[in-house]
Amino acid sequence: MAPPIDDNSEESVKLFLSIGLDEKTAKTTINNPKVTANLTAVIHEAGVTDGCDRTIGNLLYTVATKYHNAHVHRPTLFNYIVSAQIKTPAQLDAAFSFFGNNNPEDFNLNEFEEACGVGVEVSAEDIENVVEKVFEENKKTILEQRYRTNAGLLLGHVRKSLPWADPKIVKDFIDKKMYELLGEKTAADHEKPAKKKEKKEKPAKAEEKKAVVEATLEPSEEELNMNPYSIFPQPEQNLMVHTEVFYSNGSVLRCNNNREVLDKHLKVTGGKVYTRFPPEPNGYLHIGHAKAMFVDFGLAKERGGCCYLRYDDTNPEAEKKEYINHIEEIVNWMGWAPFKITYTSDYFQELYDLAVELIRRGHAYVDHQNADEITKYREKKMNSPWRDRPIEESLRLFEEMRRGMIEEGKATLRMKQDMQNDNCNMYDLIAYRIKFTPHPHAGDKWCIYPTYDFAHCTVDSLENITHSLCTLEFETRRASYYWLLHSLDLYMPYVWEYSRLNITNTVMSKRKLNYIVTNKHVDGWDDPRLLTLAGLRRRGVTPTAINAFVRGMGITRSDGSMIHVSRLEHHIREELNKTAPRTMVVLNPLKVVITNLESDKVMELDAKRWPDAQNDDPSAFYKVPFSRVVYIDQSDFRMKDSKDYYGLAPGKSVLLRYGFPIKCTNVVFADDNETIREIHAEYDPEKKTKPKGVLHWVAESSTGKEPIKVEVRLFEKLFNSENPAELNDEWLTDINPNSKVVVSDAYAVPILKDAVVGDRFQFERLGYFAVDKDSEPGKLVFNRTVTLRDSYGKGGK
Repeated sequence: MAPPIDDNSEESVKLFLSIGLDEKTAKTTINNPKVTANLTAVIHEAGVTDGCDRTIGNLLYTVATKYHNAHVHRPTLFNYIVSAQIKTPAQLDAAFSFFGNNNPEDFNLNEFEEACGVGVEVSAEDIENVVEKVFEENKKTILEQRYRTNAGLLLGHVRKSLPWADPKIVKDFIDKKMYELLGEKTAADHEKPAKKKEKKEKPAKAEEKKAVVEATLEPSEEELNMNPYSIFPQPEQNLMVHTEVFYSNGSVLRCNNNREVLDKHLKVTGGKVYTRFPPEPNGYLHIGHAKAMFVDFGLAKERGGCCYLRYDDTNPEAEKKEYINHIEEIVNWMGWAPFKITYTSDYFQELYDLAVELIRRGHAYVDHQNADEITKYREKKMNSPWRDRPIEESLRLFEEMRRGMIEEGKATLRMKQDMQNDNCNMYDLIAYRIKFTPHPHAGDKWCIYPTYDFAHCTVDSLENITHSLCTLEFETRRASYYWLLHSLDLYMPYVWEYSRLNITNTVMSKRKLNYIVTNKHVDGWDDPRLLTLAGLRRRGVTPTAINAFVRGMGITRSDGSMIHVSRLEHHIREELNKTAPRTMVVLNPLKVVITNLESDKVMELDAKRWPDAQNDDPSAFYKVPFSRVVYIDQSDFRMKDSKDYYGLAPGKSVLLRYGFPIKCTNVVFADDNETIREIHAEYDPEKKTKPKGVLHWVAESSTGKEPIKVEVRLFEKLFNSENPAELNDEWLTDINPNSKVVVSDAYAVPILKDAVVGDRFQFERLGYFAVDKDSEPGKLVFNRTVTLRDSYGKGGK
C-alpha cells in the first residue's frame, strides 16, 4: 500500500502534474525526498511554477533526476529549454556533455548552440527520407524477423543521421513504414518466440516466477536503445521478492527486504545507486571485464550514483601486488573513476563475526571432510557426518581454526543449507578454509579465509550495494546468495545476471591466459595478440573503441553466443579513422631510381594527415621529401603486368601518393638474375600522365642518406579456431604459429622520427599502427592495431 500523502506532498504532486508529468511518476517522485527537492528547485529556477508544456516538463524532470548537480550556467540552460530551443533528450545530453567538457569560465554561447543543435530544424520530410533509407538497407532482416525486428536499432540508425530529430516522430514513421512493408500482424507475429530451456524440476518454477516479474519491468525497445541501463529498477523499489529458494522438503524461501531494512539502507545511501566492480587480483583484466566495467561503473554514472572498485582478495595464494596495481591503472585508463577502492580483506573482521553469528543461529558447522570426501558426499546428496554437531562445539572449533590450532585441510566451516536440493549451489557450501599463507593486503593476521560464496554477498550488503550485477554463470548461485543474507537478517541488494562476452579466436579463461603467459606462448600479459585490456592498449586500441563495442553488445540475458572478432575490429577502425593521422611506411622496400631527376635535388611535397584536409589548413599537412631515390613495397612491382593489377611493371606508370607519376624504364637484377636489386624509372614533372594505380612510398631525404628504419610487428589471430575452448585439452595445439610477424627493416617518412610510445597512425594502404613500448632511440617499433579492410557485416557476426 502506498504511504499517505500529506499536505506538502499534495502540493508537490500538483506542482509536478502542472509541468506535464503523469500521475504515477509524480506520486513516485514524492517518495524520494531528494528528487522531490531537486525537481521543485528546478521548476522554480526555470520559472514554470504555473505550469508548462509536457515536453519542457519532461526535460526539466531529466535535469532534476539525471543532472541535478548545480552548474553556473544552469539558468542559461533553463532559458533554452523553456523557450523550446533545446527540445529533445539528445539536445539535453549534448548540453551537459558540453558543460562537462568545458570550463565554466570558457563558456562560449555560439559553440554551445552548435554542440546542442540549437536552431537545427529537422522536418518530417527529412525524417521520412532517412527512415526510407534505413528500411531499404535493413529490408532483408525486417522481412525475416517481421514484427520481432528490434525497432530500437532502426531508431538508432535514424538518429545517427539525424541526431536532433524528435524520437517520437521518428518512432511514428518507423511504425508507419513497418506497417506499409509488413501489413497487419499475423497470428505468428503474436506468438512469443520459443526459448531454448533445459528441463528442470522445482527450481524451474522459481525461474518462471522470476521471469514474470522481470517481464513487467521491461522498458520499450526504444528506451533500451537510448539507455541500456533503463532495465534496472530504482533503489527505492528494492522491496520485491528477489528469488524463491525451493527446499527439498517442499518448503519455499522467499527472499526480499522489509520496509524497515530498506529504509535504513536508503538513509545511508541517500537513495543513490551503489554498484561495485569486484575483480579477483589473480591476473590481468581482459575485454570481458570491460563489459563488466561498462555495466557496473556505467549504471552508477548514469544514475548519478557511486561504484566501488572492490578487490575480491579472498585467495592469498593466487593474488599479487602486480595484479592489484594493474587493475586500478587499467580501470582509470578505461575512463572509469571509482567512488572508493576497497578490498574484501578490509572486512575480514566483520566477516568473521558474521560467520560466528551464522554458527550461533544454527546455520553453519565445522566439518572435517577433505575435498574428495566433500565431492563424493555431494554427488550422493548425503549430509556430512559432522553436520549436526552441537553449536557450541562448532563455535569452539571455529575459534581454534582462527587461532591456527588446526592443520590446513583438516577443517572447514560449511553453511548448513540443503544437501538434497536440486541446485548444487545449496550443497552446504564452504564458508571458511584454513590457509597458512600471508595475505598481500591483510598481512599475516589471518590464517582462515572466507570463500567467494560467503564473502561476496555479505560484503555487497555491508557496502550497501543497490545493484549486484554479474554474468549468467553465477545465476545458479543466486539462491545461496540470498539464503545467506536472509539467514543473517542482512540487507539484500538487487541481483541481476547478464550474458558474458565471448569473442572468437581467443581464450577468456584467466587460468588459460595465465598458462600461456607463464609458459611463454606469448610475450606477457600485455602481448598485443591477447584480448587482455593491457594487450589491446599496447596494440593501439583506444578505450573509446572498446566501450563503443561493449555498448553495442547491450546488457542482455541472451545465451552469450560467440561474437566475431571482426565486430570489435569494426569499432577500432571507426575510432582510429577519426583520430589517427595518415603517414607512409614501406614494409619491404624496393629501390627505385628516378633517372630524370638530378642526384642532388630534393623536393618537399605536401602530404595529407587527414583525407578530408582543407588546403588552407597548414596543420592538416606534413612534408615528405621526394628525391632521386625512392622506395616502394616489393609487392607493388611485377615483371608481368595484367589487367587487374594496379602496381608498377616494366613500361607501366603509377602515381606516387602526393607526388608524381613514374614510369618503369629498366629493371636491374642481382647476380643470380632473379632477385630484383633496383628499378629505374622516369617521373612526369608536369603530371600529364593519369595512371590508375597509386602507391605509397618513402624517399631518401638527401643523397645517399637512407630513410628512417623502423620495426613493424604484424599480428594475426592468436588461435586458428573460432572457439579454441571447444578443443578441450588440445586447445594449445590451435595456437597460430604465424600470429606474429616481425618486419625489422621497414622505411618510414621523416615525420615519424618524433613519434612516442602510444602514438597511433594510419600507414596508408597498410592499416593502423601504434608505437610500442619496446621502441628505443633511433629504432621505433610499431604494432599493427588492425588492417584497413572491414569484414564486419560481410560474414562477421
